[in-house]
Amino acid sequence: MPGDTPLMDDTPLVAVEPNPWPVAADAVVAGGGRVVPLDEADAVVWVDWHDVDGLSAVLAAHPRLRWVHLPGAGVEKFLGVQREYGDRLWTCSKGAHSALIAEHALALALAGLHSLPAAARASTWQPASVGSLMHQPVTVVGGGGIASTLVGLLAPFGAKVTVVRRRDRAVPGASRTLRSDALHEALAGARLVVLALALTPDTKGIIGPAELAAMHRRAWLVNVSRGGHVDTDALVAALTAGTIAGAALDVTDPEPLPDGHPLWTLPNCIVTPHSAGNSSAVMGLLAERVRENVRRLATGEELLGVVDPDAGY
Repeated sequence: MPGDTPLMDDTPLVAVEPNPWPVAADAVVAGGGRVVPLDEADAVVWVDWHDVDGLSAVLAAHPRLRWVHLPGAGVEKFLGVQREYGDRLWTCSKGAHSALIAEHALALALAGLHSLPAAARASTWQPASVGSLMHQPVTVVGGGGIASTLVGLLAPFGAKVTVVRRRDRAVPGASRTLRSDALHEALAGARLVVLALALTPDTKGIIGPAELAAMHRRAWLVNVSRGGHVDTDALVAALTAGTIAGAALDVTDPEPLPDGHPLWTLPNCIVTPHSAGNSSAVMGLLAERVRENVRRLATGEELLGVVDPDAGY
């Protein structure tokens, strides 16, 4: 894989593009690098989560750039460019803010299980059915940093956690780890299902009508990864019919979720506007990944968050 050997022997020369991001520039300097214009740079920290064409044009015009860092954790938009420029070393911030996203997932889960959406919308005193997370079966789909952190957060609840991932390598703290082809087995009986995985062609629509039907009628679905993992129409139908108890979504498909969409008003649905990774703390964590990778680049160490184009993250 590109980047197995040091890319530079001297001070890393890094451009921060296409817009000024002082925090990233400060992180480059803190890591022992120097912020320079693109024409002088050996590496680029690309700080626009959406401008794929702009990055492609920069790489075409600047063959000297050997390392490309993407600030977010999800890189699905950039995979085509990465494959085109596969001779460069690509990294991202996957894992850098896992704890904050796992915390948001837990907050959504508890809100759903404790009927907080209905209580928050109520305008009169009325009884509510409240569930519990204590000692309940939980399924986490995804085996990366968010999933591993969430397993730890669930430990005080005595939850029996099943992790579903591409590989069957055990996740510490989980009761069991299953491969993706056993998803339906993992969904059955779970009172909480959390999606915390990368969006790839294999995982797009991973929760559709059949998967929703396989879930327990009292289960809550929490999605803190990508909206494309869930068939939205199937989810609306399942929530309306009571096929599952509810859904708590930090991401949706489409996104932003349009005004008037049924998910806004369904009493058993919580929507947060992709805010799990939007706190000021996240920006500091993303900058820390830049600082650490610049430091590692200067010393010839392996970089963090290397993107695997075959896996899609």
